[in-house]
Amino acid sequence: MARDYYEILGTSRDADQEEIKRAYRRLARKYHPDVNKEPGAEDTFKEINRANEVLSEPELRARYDRFGEAGVSGGGAPGYGDMGDMGGFADIFDAFINGFGGAGGQQTARRRNGPSRGEDLRLDLKLDFHEAIFGGEKEIRIPHLESCTTCKGTGAKPGSQPQTCGTCGGAGQVRRNTRTPFGNFTQVSVCPTCNGDGQVIEDKCEACNGAGRKQETKKLKISIPKGVDNGTKLRIGKEGDAGLRGGPPGDLYVYLHVEEDAKFRREGINILSQIKVSYLQAILGSHIQIDTVDGPTELNIPAGIQPNTVLRLEQKGVPRLGNEVSRGDHLLTVQVDIPAKVSPEERELLEKLAKLRGDRVGKGGIGSIFGNVFK
Repeated sequence: MARDYYEILGTSRDADQEEIKRAYRRLARKYHPDVNKEPGAEDTFKEINRANEVLSEPELRARYDRFGEAGVSGGGAPGYGDMGDMGGFADIFDAFINGFGGAGGQQTARRRNGPSRGEDLRLDLKLDFHEAIFGGEKEIRIPHLESCTTCKGTGAKPGSQPQTCGTCGGAGQVRRNTRTPFGNFTQVSVCPTCNGDGQVIEDKCEACNGAGRKQETKKLKISIPKGVDNGTKLRIGKEGDAGLRGGPPGDLYVYLHVEEDAKFRREGINILSQIKVSYLQAILGSHIQIDTVDGPTELNIPAGIQPNTVLRLEQKGVPRLGNEVSRGDHLLTVQVDIPAKVSPEERELLEKLAKLRGDRVGKGGIGSIFGNVFK
């Protein structure tokens, strides 16, 4: 009895196409003959491919969900009991669509024999806060499948060539007559010997074990644009897995994760931070040096500034992604630092100030002075 395709891929029956795709990629990498040399890995790899072939096609998947294996192969259809070699209704309809195994089947075989695009890859990359703002170059290492240079991607030992499959005669498909209540039809299915390739490799390339591709780790320098943020996705064309039979490579998608900063916080294209000033600077005003993402700069503190006032430094924020000439602002929240203790000399001066202002203070009444000063 054939294993359940959802069980093979480790997904639930209500998994969406993206989940099916992710599960297939994960398992295909784990059991690919290039990577996994354990006994039985190749058979498992074929099971995974077959499960993906059915579940990744909405029409095939719907038939499989309704009829099981019989809906996508030559098994008996539900409702007809044991009728020997009778195929399911889905196979009958396939026979009509494919011209009873004629030209349509040949076209499918040719497509399987032709070049196949390589898989896309994903890489998660961490950036520090400043790298995300100002961009730059990053060197990365990615493991991917490259076309085997020994056999030039054919999978055959140098000096030999893949041979035409003796089971299907190179068509990639096998046909058999199916007897149904509606008459005899020709059923077309993938060749079990060559798995639809139409060719078999008798003398495998030793470098890639006949796969035509090898797992390699590659160094790449990628350009990070200014203003990227957490979750930004970069597409690096043609840096995914190599294609099969001379097909084009897939793409590399780099997902960026920006680390937090101890001083600054980002909100869109604006930078937020806090600054502390003394109570005297708040009352009298001052010029102080502060940190920005561009480096230290001087900031004017207006006299009489109130706690939690927000000051704005224009064009000192994050460059707008795709238009780095335009930048956000740096917003600074002012906090007034009121001392818990003062020296006798300071207290004497503050009491004189309180008397001058007509403020009443007690023994510990410095706080009330500042309550009046900053009201």
